[in-house]
Amino acid sequence: MSDSSRPLLEARDVSKSVNGPEGRLEILSQVSLQVQPGESFAIVGASGSGKTTLLGLLAGLDTPDGGSIALDGHALQQLDEEARADLRRRLVGFVFQSFHLLPALTAEENVMLPLELEGSSDARQRARAALDAVGLGARRRHYPAQLSGGEQQRVAIARAFVHRPRVLFADEPTGNLDQRTGHHVCDLLFALNRDHHTTLVLVTHDAALAARCDRRIELEEGRVVSTGTDVPA
Repeated sequence: MSDSSRPLLEARDVSKSVNGPEGRLEILSQVSLQVQPGESFAIVGASGSGKTTLLGLLAGLDTPDGGSIALDGHALQQLDEEARADLRRRLVGFVFQSFHLLPALTAEENVMLPLELEGSSDARQRARAALDAVGLGARRRHYPAQLSGGEQQRVAIARAFVHRPRVLFADEPTGNLDQRTGHHVCDLLFALNRDHHTTLVLVTHDAALAARCDRRIELEEGRVVSTGTDVPA
């Protein structure tokens, strides 16, 4: 059972390195943060600062070399991949810069997919409701190639949100969109955050988008840089 008094997401002294041509390359070093339930939280920084790596670690897609990460009270480093995958399925939604829609499936079928994988008996009805919520109910039978970039991203958001995750991770969600469409997609993400108390954690290089979040941290060469946001020790 979730405890609303504790952070939904907590990282302490997280480090990550990879093997490079000249030896081990440090991607993240001693990164700590807390994200409260229902909060919007931005991770900002220049390209190569470790933003996407950190997002993957927070979501349990990878494991850190050092430190600890807890998602809804579950210590990710103590779980095997199968258990982390089950936790993601129950608690997490993802929105990426590249929409990752399956081209052979309609918008409705793309949104239905995660529900069908978990054996939901009302996948089609829930998918239609999710598409209605993002303003694409009339486009549900269209294939990705028949949709604009903004429409594809909205389908991806509907797919990420259809099972009502506790936390939505978004990696540069407006990176492939024009300014006007990107603004509309951002409005949609923050509406889901506000209306459904869904925790929003996003990676962005867009200062204006980050400023809309409740809190943010900035990474520089894999370390947290103080930007006036309190970061737990």
